Amino acid sequence: MDTQNLDKSLTILQSSKDRWARLSVSDKIGYIDKTISLTATHAEEWVMAASEAKGLNPESPLSGEEWLGGPYAFLTWLQYMKNTLKLLENGKNAIHKVKIKSRQEGQTVARVYPNNLLEKLLLNHYCIDVWMREGVTPDNIEDTVAGFYKQDNPQGEVLLILGAGNVSSIVPLDIFYKLYGEGKVVMIKMNPINDYLGPIFEKVFAPFIENEFIQFAYGGGDVGAYLTRHELVDSIHITGSARTHDIIVFGPGEEGQKRKRDNQPVTTKPISSELGGVSPTIVVPGPWSKGDFKFQAEHIATQKLQNSGHNCIATQVLIMPEEWTGTERLLQEVENEIANAEKRPAYYPGSEDRQNAAREHANAKCLDSGVDRTIIYDADSQIDEPCFRDEYFSPVLATISIPGDNPSAFIQAAVQFANEKLDGTLGANIIIDPKTARENISDLDQAIADLKYGSIGVNTWCALAFLAAGGAWGAYPGHTYDNIQSGIGVVHNAFLFDKTEKTVATGPFRNFPRSLLHGELHMAPRPPWFVSNKTAHTTAKKLTYFAEKENILALPGIFASALRG
Repeated sequence: MDTQNLDKSLTILQSSKDRWARLSVSDKIGYIDKTISLTATHAEEWVMAASEAKGLNPESPLSGEEWLGGPYAFLTWLQYMKNTLKLLENGKNAIHKVKIKSRQEGQTVARVYPNNLLEKLLLNHYCIDVWMREGVTPDNIEDTVAGFYKQDNPQGEVLLILGAGNVSSIVPLDIFYKLYGEGKVVMIKMNPINDYLGPIFEKVFAPFIENEFIQFAYGGGDVGAYLTRHELVDSIHITGSARTHDIIVFGPGEEGQKRKRDNQPVTTKPISSELGGVSPTIVVPGPWSKGDFKFQAEHIATQKLQNSGHNCIATQVLIMPEEWTGTERLLQEVENEIANAEKRPAYYPGSEDRQNAAREHANAKCLDSGVDRTIIYDADSQIDEPCFRDEYFSPVLATISIPGDNPSAFIQAAVQFANEKLDGTLGANIIIDPKTARENISDLDQAIADLKYGSIGVNTWCALAFLAAGGAWGAYPGHTYDNIQSGIGVVHNAFLFDKTEKTVATGPFRNFPRSLLHGELHMAPRPPWFVSNKTAHTTAKKLTYFAEKENILALPGIFASALRG
C-alpha cells in the first residue's frame, strides 16, 4: 500500500476543498459541459469494458444494461443538474418548473418526471414522484431545496467514497451528487471488482482531476481501512453492504459487535450510505389475461436477473395472493422466464456461496438453465426465514403466499409483511392491473404511503427511481448507525431536495400495442431494461447518445428500435 501517494492526494483535496465549495455556479456549469462531452467520447469504451468484465457479448441485447446503467444514467443526470444550476444562476429556485401537489393526507409530492413533451414521448405513460417528509408543504418546499447554494460563505469538505462494484454508473453518480449537491471534493476509492473502469473514469473526469477536485485510489480492504481512518478525510460515503458499514463505524470482530450493541462508534466522521437489502415484489390479484401473465413474468424475471442478480434492489421475495387462481399460473410463467433467459455468468464474488446457502432450503429448486439460478418456493411467512434477512445478491428468488380474500385485505397484509419481516428499506414493487387499481385506489395509495422503502415501483421496477436523475435515491429515512438497514442519506436528487421520504415510479401494466386491446391509450413498448427485450442494446445505445445533445432528430431511430423490442 502506497500511503505516501494516498496522503498526497488527500492533502491536495484539503487544499482545494474551499475553492470548489465557493466556485461560481457559472464555472460549475462549465465543468458539467466538459464532462458531458468527455462521457459521450468514452461511452463505448466504458460499455465495452463493463460488458467484457461481466461476460456479456456486446452484440447481445443484455449489453443494453451496461449502456443504461452506465453512461446513459450519468449523462441524463448531468443534463438535469445543468438545468438546475442554470435556474440557480438566474436567481430562480431549483424546482421552478416542478409540479408540486399534496396528497389527501397532506403529504407534499413533487412530480420529477416527465418534465416536458420530450420526456412524455420517451417514456410514455411513466411518471416519477418524490414524496417529502412531514413538515414540508407546497408553501415552504422552496425553502427546503438547494440548501448548499443558499450559504453565504460555504465551507468545503473532503469526502471519501468507497465505490460500488456492480452497476458502473454508481461511482460517477455518487461523486457528482456529492460535488454538486453537497459541495464536497472527493477521494474515490475504486472497488477491486470493477477497478478496470478507473482509468476510463479518470479520462472522463480529467478537468476535475487537473483542478484538484477529484482524486482516485485503488487497492483492497487495507487501502479502504487506511483512508476511512485518515485525519484528512472529513466524511465518508459507502455503497455496499451493511457488514462493511458496521466494520467502518464500529470496528471488526467481536469487539466491533459489542461496540455496535452499545452504539459506541470508533469514528466521529459523518457517514452516508446506500446498502441494499431484501427487496419485495407484491402481486395484487386481479382479472389478468394470458398476455398479462407472460408480460409480468418477464417483468419479474427482469427484477431478478438484470445484472445477473447483482443489484441492491433485485427482487428477492415475491409476495403472492394465497387464494388467487392466477398465483400458480404466474409462478410457472416466472420459472419459465428465469430458466430460459439468456445465459450469463454470476460475476460477483461470493455469488456461488450465497446461492448454495439458499439451496439449503427444503423448497429450493435449482433451475436446469445451464447457469446457477434458484427459486425457493413457499417460504414460510410466519417464521424468520434466511431469505427474509440475508441479501443473496445472486440469481435467487423466494416466493411466499399471503392470505387475503380480496385485493384490499391482501394489499394490507402484504405491506405489513414487507415492512416487518424483510431486512432493508431500499426498494419495493407493486404489480396491479388497472381495473383492480381503480377499484382499490385508496388502498393502493395507502399501501404506497405505508411501505417503508426509499423507492417504490408500481407496475414498473423500482430501479427506474435509480435511473431517474430527479429521483432521490436511498433508503427510507430514520436509520441510525447501530440499526443501519439500507443506509442513511440520498444521492442522485438533481433537483436538490433536502427533506425527501421516498421516490415513487409508476408505469403501464401492459405494453404497447397490447395495451390498446384493453382501452389503454399509451405507446409504451416493452421497456429496454427487460431481459427479454430483443433490441435493448441498440435502443440503449441510441438513448445514450441522445442524452448527450438531446437532438430531436434522433427520436425516430429510438422509437423504431424500441418498438421492435
